[in-house]
Amino acid sequence: MRLGAEAFMEPNEPKIKVEYGTEVTIVTFDVDNILEEQQIKELEAALKPVITRNEERKLVLNFGHVRFMSSAFLGLLVKVHKRVIETGGHLQLLNLDPKIHKVFEITQLTKIFDIVRAGG
Repeated sequence: MRLGAEAFMEPNEPKIKVEYGTEVTIVTFDVDNILEEQQIKELEAALKPVITRNEERKLVLNFGHVRFMSSAFLGLLVKVHKRVIETGGHLQLLNLDPKIHKVFEITQLTKIFDIVRAGG
């Protein structure tokens, strides 16, 4: 159920869309690559209030458009996961590109994250 959406779409910043529902918040990344340090810092700043507002609920990060991400961004995801757990919530990663999913497998991040592949 969608209550409202907020879009963060500055020309040189990562594009994300946040949809708040009654039981779940969905963050959709509308970029092909998450590689640059500044881009990652901006994403972290954009995600902080979402995590705070999302206490004790499910947070879904939708990576349907993302084809590449840096190891620094993987580190941010681990940090986000920790914060979500600390606030009593649950984090789920959705629609990881197969190449990115392979990196999660190799690094054993599949043991930490709840990952839903495309199509279910």
